[in-house]
Amino acid sequence: MIKRELQQKIEASLYKGKAIILIGARQVGKSTLMQHVMAEISAEKLMLNCDNPETNTLLSSPSETELERIIGKNKVILIDEAQQVTSIGLTLKRIIDQFPDVQLLVTGSSSLDLQDKLSEPLTGRKYVMHLYPFSTKELFDEKGLVYVKSSLEQRLIYGSYPYIAEHPSTAEGDLMELANSYLYKDLLKLEEIRRPVLLDKLLKALAFQIGNLISYNELAQLVGTDSKTIEKYIDLLEKCYVVFRLNGLSRNPRNELKKAKKIYFYDNGIRNAVIHNFAPLELRQDVGALWENFIIAERIKYNEYNAKNCLSYFWRSKSQQEIDYVEEYNGIITPVEFKFSQDKADKVKLPKAFQEQYSPTTFDVVTPENYLDWLDV
Repeated sequence: MIKRELQQKIEASLYKGKAIILIGARQVGKSTLMQHVMAEISAEKLMLNCDNPETNTLLSSPSETELERIIGKNKVILIDEAQQVTSIGLTLKRIIDQFPDVQLLVTGSSSLDLQDKLSEPLTGRKYVMHLYPFSTKELFDEKGLVYVKSSLEQRLIYGSYPYIAEHPSTAEGDLMELANSYLYKDLLKLEEIRRPVLLDKLLKALAFQIGNLISYNELAQLVGTDSKTIEKYIDLLEKCYVVFRLNGLSRNPRNELKKAKKIYFYDNGIRNAVIHNFAPLELRQDVGALWENFIIAERIKYNEYNAKNCLSYFWRSKSQQEIDYVEEYNGIITPVEFKFSQDKADKVKLPKAFQEQYSPTTFDVVTPENYLDWLDV
């Protein structure tokens, strides 16, 4: 078991009168993490899996007597896959209100339905935390520097999902199974997703355009639909932790692209599974895109786990000058470029237009040689 960065944060949040909600994509280790948290607790505890139809029915609208019987003498209740239960928010609120000495631990495979179901009933009664595939720091803390350095190519190609990282010999087949059978399970249940073939085409289009500006209209023409459907599907993919968006930084509308956006995958392995390409780096034409996707996803994990509430952008001017990534934290703007090749990194210069507009005090160029410093590993 590789200890997750969130475990300490979860343990520090116990017994404060609030449910702890852990959200993330399927197969990122939510249940395993919560079980390890429970293993450290000596009190009576109970685990309920909402994939079980009987459990689901019981938790949908239990009577007061049924709720008392469910809770019993347990002081810690883990409710797994809570998004399956229609009225889970109201049930959790009743448990918190009627059993104030019971600690609720809740997992959900996406924020697709769960956030909406919990937002109003659990206002002021919850901590929401997000779990991602293994972070570089988690791997470093457990396996050390030699492993992290030697496994970089593996992670660029096959990603960092827990089972994939721990079973490298079967990574390709396991990733294809994950991408085809599990990751979109919640998405494909929705009435809004009436065209799974369209979803597949869209994912492929996004996978081939990592690091490039995205146009909903162009994507719509490419996959054969309209721009509103594209926007809806991308929004759902983002809520299921498959992809995420970066918007363009713009404080100068005359010179900068305000509505521009880029889309990345939360995990390189899923991206490569979508396009069926697990070739080694030496045979690939997309190494720069893989590096950019990987390092931005790692930075998202770092910011989330360290409660660094910054804003993330990219920057591009109308004259085609560009910066890969920009962070704004407490009013300070930091531009960052990503280069897989050190030779290319040595030639990078901050665009004069960006310097004049934002006056940044630092400019980072992140490569495989120094990325651990950028992630505070």
